[in-house]
Amino acid sequence: MMNPAESSSKIPVIAIEDDIAIRRLLKAAFESTPYHLIEAESAKEGIELIIRRRPELILLDMGLPDMSGIEVIKMVRGWSSTPIVIVSGAGTESLKVEALECGADDYVTKPFGVAELLARMAVALRHASGTLGQTGESVFEAGDLLIDRSTREVKVRGERVLLTPIEYKLLVTLAKHAGKVVTHRQLLIDVWGPEYSDEGQYLRVYMGYLRKKIEKAPERPEMLLNEPRVGYRLAV
Repeated sequence: MMNPAESSSKIPVIAIEDDIAIRRLLKAAFESTPYHLIEAESAKEGIELIIRRRPELILLDMGLPDMSGIEVIKMVRGWSSTPIVIVSGAGTESLKVEALECGADDYVTKPFGVAELLARMAVALRHASGTLGQTGESVFEAGDLLIDRSTREVKVRGERVLLTPIEYKLLVTLAKHAGKVVTHRQLLIDVWGPEYSDEGQYLRVYMGYLRKKIEKAPERPEMLLNEPRVGYRLAV
């Protein structure tokens, strides 16, 4: 059993999940990781624990008995920027999009692999700490990709890549949220403007152009990843 001193040295993570089997799985999975699991089986209990325990990350089920996951996200985002990773089998792509646009950082669909969940958690924490793609940084690097905002220069595997203004803006927008799913609507608004929020064909066409310029095999992308019917993420 973990002693108080050991748990205090770990990263506190609250799981708001009414399925005891999932909570047990998370507890077992976290034993040899930097994370300390705090359990809540309802939205009300989870919100109280967030206020009292101040976790560094929140794992949230969308199908809670006392409140919807969307309501929880909106409530928490009213006073906290703590990363929220959805862990849920509930809902459709439209619900995932709504969760992301309300302020969730990422989602993992049940049943999930522990390694995938831990990787998504690590990315969400790095993003929250400001180490990835923040506006104030002039240089962004991830794998083979380098973006220098001061010169608007993009390099892939050490070679300079010439991008159009739209391609560059699209890539920089994804870099600002590196590792996180950015919904189609968010990308369209950020890159083209609010009046283009429903013009999905623009995004598909320019993402195709961008992949041809920076991916080794555009038909099998490794950097610009598609989340079907939801959005895109820049892999880190």
